[in-house]
Amino acid sequence: MTREALQARLPTHWSRISFDLLFRNVTSSSHKLPASQYLPSGRFPVIDQGEQFVGGFTDDETLVHPGPVPVVVFGDHTRCVKFAHTRFVQGADGVKVLAPSPVIDPKYACWALRQAAIPSKGYARHFAIARKLDFPLPPFGEQHRIVSAIESCFTRLDDAVATLERVQRNLKRYRASVLKAAVEGRLVPTEAELARAEGRSYEPASVLLERILAERRRRWEDAELAKMTARGKAPKDDKWKAKYKEPATPDTSQLPELPDGWSWATTDQLFWFVTSGSRGWAEYYSDSGAVFLRIGNLDHDSIGLDLSDTQRVEPPEGAEGTRTRVAPGDVLISITADVGMIALVRDDIQEGYINQHISLARPVPGLCLPYLAWFLASQHGGQRQFTALQRGATKVGLGLDDIRSVNVPVPPLSEQRRTIDEVERCLSIASECQGSLSVNKARLQRARQSILKWAFEGRLVDQDPTDEPASVLLERIRAERASANDKPPRRPRRANARPPRS
Repeated sequence: MTREALQARLPTHWSRISFDLLFRNVTSSSHKLPASQYLPSGRFPVIDQGEQFVGGFTDDETLVHPGPVPVVVFGDHTRCVKFAHTRFVQGADGVKVLAPSPVIDPKYACWALRQAAIPSKGYARHFAIARKLDFPLPPFGEQHRIVSAIESCFTRLDDAVATLERVQRNLKRYRASVLKAAVEGRLVPTEAELARAEGRSYEPASVLLERILAERRRRWEDAELAKMTARGKAPKDDKWKAKYKEPATPDTSQLPELPDGWSWATTDQLFWFVTSGSRGWAEYYSDSGAVFLRIGNLDHDSIGLDLSDTQRVEPPEGAEGTRTRVAPGDVLISITADVGMIALVRDDIQEGYINQHISLARPVPGLCLPYLAWFLASQHGGQRQFTALQRGATKVGLGLDDIRSVNVPVPPLSEQRRTIDEVERCLSIASECQGSLSVNKARLQRARQSILKWAFEGRLVDQDPTDEPASVLLERIRAERASANDKPPRRPRRANARPPRS
């Protein structure tokens, strides 16, 4: 749009002003501090191009910005715009310090630059783009009213955002408390309580675990027999069954007491197959084929897989592809980077494989699998144990033995099912609330954009016909700038120069 067309859209007593008349570039080439030298606290804030208003601190007074304040700090790479009204030190990287014209409300100049349409060029520099812009210029009095209105509106919006974020934190605590109650037997009546009230018997978890352990051994025997048969070494007797290694049992002396009918078990008892993905699958990437699950497909807030962004592969033939292929009912656990994320594989994946950052744990049939997955995802259950098991100073991770060593409180099967029904009911309510929060936060962001748009179109505050027209103000700005340019530059005194005699 041409300058004349932009001017035509403004109130009649407004004008437009170029960047170079609105600002002077007063960036210092010597008074600046690299990020590596920031302190966590100090006398002077360091203002850089980061999202946070203050990047760090320093005690070095010789680096304080030498010019007067207030000034506007522009992030050449990030496009962040900050209003600095007290003494500060300039960050070293990608920072432009801009002094607004002395006959312009400095906060108005800052807001004008913030709302400017500067397209993102990634981490390239943007100052050259900003310098080509011009900005709406209202009368001086109206500038004050616009700034006051923007700040008043944004204060209310900030309060609304803070309220939403507080609710969001409460939802997170609510979710954690639901899972904590579930794995401690407090979310639904226990099966023992119901059986006593109804005068009936029930199957305790100890009996369920006996079946699970018997099934675990049977599966091991079937797998070993298949291996021997494939090698042409069919056994002549049952002596080979003695090689079966019994799974580790929990040390209950260090574990809390459980509700009636519950039992402690280890994941070594509950999983009959545990493995991890492998490297080197990039050569099998394709635009179609099986789903290749990576750590980005898991999260800490659910036990579902996020398949919105998935890599596809044409898997290799042979044991490597077979070993890492997921099946419905598998529990996936992130074991490097963001450790401890849990996902339960359901029927929505026809064929899928895991990469090296994920462990695949295949439960023995018999449990309510969502109960096991939610226990591992609970902050007061599996997550606490995963945190204690993590190893590595700079790059933490979990080993397969760690996956097998988690202690799990197992309720009777019918109680597991009732517990999960209640967990999913409670968490679905939390998810609905979270969705509403996200919608409202997006609305607040759009409201900010609308407020700035109205402000710089002359529609946020009333115009006062007695205000001096912006065209007169613009001429005064030009005169002020011409006068400043006519002054000879001051010669800096040498550091070892003698002071003048008194």
